[in-house]
Amino acid sequence: QVQLVESGGGLVQPGGSLRLSCAASGFTFSLSAMRWYRQAPGKERELVASISSGGGITNYSDSVKGRFTISRDNSKNTVYLQMNSLKPEDTAVYYCYVWRPKAEYWGQGAQVTVSS
Repeated sequence: QVQLVESGGGLVQPGGSLRLSCAASGFTFSLSAMRWYRQAPGKERELVASISSGGGITNYSDSVKGRFTISRDNSKNTVYLQMNSLKPEDTAVYYCYVWRPKAEYWGQGAQVTVSS
């Protein structure tokens, strides 16, 4: 079955960096576009970044453009989100996501807290 397992969240000071990882299994990862979403307390879930199956096309929300980088390693079935220059408003649970023809799948989420 499809599994998405995030790791790498934590507490970081403003201006700091974190890298999230999402290990995928149960589907052909190298043929699947991947996304990162986040949901802050009391807010709707929002799309943060996406990457094409081969990694050549990436897109970012305006709120993270220039600070976050999405990447993938198809040999490891893993997608990453490198987050730099973190701000308190980046505090949220971050989710890995994949769409498949018959269903969509979410990871369990990784908490990122940006606070001094």
